[in-house]
Amino acid sequence: MGNLHTWSGPLPPSWHLKQLYLQHRILDRMRSFGMIPVLPAFAGHVPKALTRVFPRINITQMGSWGHFNCSYSCSFLLAPEDPLFPIVGSLFLRELTKEFGTDHIYGADTFNEMQPPSSEPSYLAAATATVYQAMIAVDPDAVWLLQGWLFQHQPEFWGPAQVGAVLGAVPRGRLVVLDLFAESQPVYVRTASFQGQPFIWCMLHNFGGNHGLFGALESVNRGPTAARLFPNSTMVGTGMAPEGIGQNEVVYALMAELGWRKDPVADLGAWVTGFAARRYGVSHGAAEAAWRLLLRSVYNCSGEGCSGHNRSPLVRRPSLQMATAVWYNRSDVLEAWRLLLAATPTLATSPAFCYDLVDVTRQAVQELVSLYYEEARTAYLNKELVPLMRAGGVLAYELLPALDKVLASDSHFLLGSWLERARVAAVSETEARFYEQNSRYQLTLWGPEGNILDYANKQLAGLVADYYAPRWRLFMETLVESLVRGIPFQQHQFDKNAFQLEQTFVLSTRRYPSQPRGDTVDLAKKLFLKYYPRWVAGAL
Repeated sequence: MGNLHTWSGPLPPSWHLKQLYLQHRILDRMRSFGMIPVLPAFAGHVPKALTRVFPRINITQMGSWGHFNCSYSCSFLLAPEDPLFPIVGSLFLRELTKEFGTDHIYGADTFNEMQPPSSEPSYLAAATATVYQAMIAVDPDAVWLLQGWLFQHQPEFWGPAQVGAVLGAVPRGRLVVLDLFAESQPVYVRTASFQGQPFIWCMLHNFGGNHGLFGALESVNRGPTAARLFPNSTMVGTGMAPEGIGQNEVVYALMAELGWRKDPVADLGAWVTGFAARRYGVSHGAAEAAWRLLLRSVYNCSGEGCSGHNRSPLVRRPSLQMATAVWYNRSDVLEAWRLLLAATPTLATSPAFCYDLVDVTRQAVQELVSLYYEEARTAYLNKELVPLMRAGGVLAYELLPALDKVLASDSHFLLGSWLERARVAAVSETEARFYEQNSRYQLTLWGPEGNILDYANKQLAGLVADYYAPRWRLFMETLVESLVRGIPFQQHQFDKNAFQLEQTFVLSTRRYPSQPRGDTVDLAKKLFLKYYPRWVAGAL
């Protein structure tokens, strides 16, 4: 999509060979299932080196992206009127289809999270039409699958004239738009159903593959039907477009079911009760009650709070300005925790139940971290040293280590497994270290200077102990030092010190267990018995 280049590369030749083999396997399996694969087409982005071979070509350097400087972003875009554009575009697609065959659907995103060089409708129409013409020059049956994210991401740029220029530059029906974040910010509503072009109503749900219980189940439930009944609707299907999976399975279960329903689920409470019974293989009153509480709390997001990110203080670089407000009553999460623990005598043999017990325990600790952070911040601002040390000590030295132990009891929450999946792709130890470092960057700094810091945050055993906890200990120790010495807390200096910790984690070669350790039920009960009574008594 042209947003980023060069960073943490280059990839070795072995990676390219393995990817080629993997792509063939994926395409073969998809086609055997009757699925229609989407292949990439040329969107106009070219390497700077092309100017060395063709010094007279007309290219534009785009702006930076994601807080990266032009060493890693500011890609080059070939002008739509340049005679090289159709040549490169058709050559690219011809070679691609020669290798992989085709099912006539192609993806291309010229301006994804990048502002075009011009807002003139004539330019936008030409840029779009040229991409499409390069497709049909090779495949006359080509259909363009376009992410509608650009219209959502920069609504101030994409006014009616600009949107219309893009959508009108391709014959109607030969462009299919993915309305990517439709459960929270649907674009079809403000574009007159994409001005007659067919679109797919998509649930995005999760940016960065974050852990954390969240979802907008009511919006997901009602959204596809509302889109289908929209005046002059051109909706042709539903889809899922998460940036990461492996969390919040109830959200994806509902969305998958809606693809087969004409109408929304009439009673989500009854549906989630049935979901729990199916998930655990047996009906259990306490477990089902827990799920109904989660439905009305963490899975009942609406409005601007539904960002699709976990922004809990637990997984963010600490400051005195961290937001702790949530759209639900935290007591519902803690009560769901209690109810799941009450079901352990019956359900502890179910792997799905044990996974959910870890996940809800993790969520409960996440809520407690926010509350202890609030106490510590208030104590610091009031210059109360003892309450600051008490709340900060519990958060950094008790809660986070205890969370790490709970996470370590389940194979789905292990940093060691995450890193091993990166290492196993290598053909040498040097490559394995290279892939592992990339994997560590993705979880944390997401760039050489923390450019998109903690975007893909996870709560994994090992990551909590060696990344989040040290950062919180540094923060609390810095606040204590500030009070003791009578000097102001300097966020800028703290950020520099925190970056050193973060970078140390990324560059470390420490290996982590890839097998679970400890008893989930026992560890969760110990945490519960320590903190739940304090919560009930209002004496955290």
